[in-house]
Amino acid sequence: MKFFKYHALGNDYLVLDPQHANALPSAEDTVRICHRNFGLGSDGILYGPLATDNADFGLRIMNPDGSEAEKSGNGLRIFARYLYDIGKVNNDAFTVDTLGGVVTCKISDGAASITVDMGKVTFAMDHIPLDGPEQAAREIGQQLTINGTDYTVYLADIGNPHCVVPLPEISAALACQDGAAIEVDSTFPNRTNVQFLKVIDRNNIQIEIWERGAGYTLASGSSSSAAAAVAHRIGLCDSTITVHMPGGQIAIEIGADYAVRMTGPATRVADMIFDPEALSFSDKG
Repeated sequence: MKFFKYHALGNDYLVLDPQHANALPSAEDTVRICHRNFGLGSDGILYGPLATDNADFGLRIMNPDGSEAEKSGNGLRIFARYLYDIGKVNNDAFTVDTLGGVVTCKISDGAASITVDMGKVTFAMDHIPLDGPEQAAREIGQQLTINGTDYTVYLADIGNPHCVVPLPEISAALACQDGAAIEVDSTFPNRTNVQFLKVIDRNNIQIEIWERGAGYTLASGSSSSAAAAVAHRIGLCDSTITVHMPGGQIAIEIGADYAVRMTGPATRVADMIFDPEALSFSDKG
């Protein structure tokens, strides 16, 4: 199979064009292909462009654990860049259909940056069966105890689920320890993405990310969108926010209805051929 590898601020994906593959790899094969030692190494596979009645292009997004993601901001920027590189789009806006909804993408001259209208962030989280206060009150912080620590968390959805944890100080170690536990907490039957959020000032935030199905991640577009929207929703930031992550920065604009516009880069890395021999190799010792 032929893959095209890109990264978006260190969050890397393999684009698999259906013209180079008969079908999307199985969950088991996806795990091996994405493996950092036994495969090509990536934070997931982007399978497209696909035919769809809802948008110009269809896209499926696979996590490195073999599960399927509804939406990925970095993945969408990478997919948009791939479409630009193969001549299917230019600098005009176009739409992409994902499991998390249809988004609009626009590539700057020279593809230095890509803007994605990610859709609206919601905070009520109807699909998460929390007990307790009535629905209207569920937009504010929820209490969650993880590894003996009591956190106030904010649940947000932008086509995929997020749990945002504002703190005075954050770290990669905290994301790896408590973020991993939050992802699979019983509060989230479909698991969740986790962002530990530090507010720098009214227009800047810093996040550390534990991504559902991928683990610790250097950058994330949907996480940036959700964390910025929460910071604005609870009054800590204005509507224009730069999100600082270990891999770099993403610009977020929040509309009056919490529609999020995300802008950031996507970088081409390599064309790669995956040898089927790697699927038959056993790493069990």
